[in-house]
Amino acid sequence: MSGGDDTTRASSAPGRRSRDLIELSGPAAAAALNEDSILVLPTGAIEHHGPHLPLATDWLMADLIGRAVVEEAAAAGQDVWLLPSLAYSKSDEHHWAPGTMWLNAETLLQTVVDIGRSIAATPARTVVFYNGHGGNIALLQVALRELRRRFGLRTFLMGTGMAPGDGVNGPDEHGFGVHGGHSETSMILHLRPDLVDMSQAARWIPDHMIDLEHVRFNGGPVHFGWLSDDFGPAGVVGDASGANAEWGATLYETALRKGVDALAEIARFRHRPPSGPVGFGA
Repeated sequence: MSGGDDTTRASSAPGRRSRDLIELSGPAAAAALNEDSILVLPTGAIEHHGPHLPLATDWLMADLIGRAVVEEAAAAGQDVWLLPSLAYSKSDEHHWAPGTMWLNAETLLQTVVDIGRSIAATPARTVVFYNGHGGNIALLQVALRELRRRFGLRTFLMGTGMAPGDGVNGPDEHGFGVHGGHSETSMILHLRPDLVDMSQAARWIPDHMIDLEHVRFNGGPVHFGWLSDDFGPAGVVGDASGANAEWGATLYETALRKGVDALAEIARFRHRPPSGPVGFGA
C-alpha cells in the first residue's frame, strides 16, 4: 500500500467487503460472528508530540495501520473484524502540554472493561488491542487478565512497532527514541505528510543519560517514572531531524506484515491443547 491519502482509503478498495463491525446491523453482526471471530480494537492517544508532529500521532498510527492489518488479514481468509479506535487514553506523562487529552488509569481500565463486557455479549470470544501508544502498554496488560477472568475472553495486545523497546531507534538516538523521534516522525511522514512540519524537527536526546547501564528507557533492568518535559521544554525524547518518509514506509510495511502474521497465530492460539481436561476454558 502507498502512503498519504491512499493509505487512509484502503477500506474503500473496490471488491473488498468492509471489516468495520459497526457498519453491520445488530442482527447481521450476531450472524457474522462466531466463537472463532477476532475483534481488533486500535488504541491510540491524543497528546503532545513536540512542535513538528500532530497531537493525533499515536492515534493515526493505531487507527490506520490497525485497519490495514485487519483488511490484509481478512483478505488472507482470517475471520477478523475492526472495532472503532479508542483515541483518548493514558497520556498523563504529557499532562502539562496544551492539547493533550488524557484519562486517568482507573477511568481507562474501567472503559476497557466495559468494552470487554460488551464484546462478551457477542458470539466472538477473542479481542486484540492494536496499540499505538507506549503509555497504554502497562494498563492494557492488566486489562488482558481482567477481561480473561471476568468474561472468559481470549485477550491479546499487539502494536505498531513504535513502542519503547521495539528496536526502531534512529542512528543517533542511543536507545532514547521513545517519543516524537526518528521513527514516529518518519511514520507520520509516510501516513500523513501534510501534518508534519520538518522545519520544527530537531534532536532532543538526554545525552547525560547515554552512559547509564541500568537506568534506561529501553532494555535496562531499572525502570523509572518520567514526564515528557523532564528532559526539556520540547516534550520530545528522540531525534526527529533525520526522519524521512522512506523509512516510514519501511516501518509501515514491517508493521503490516508482522500484524497479519500475528493475527494468524492468534487465531490458532488456545490456552490448553485440544485434548486438555474437560471443564477448562479455551
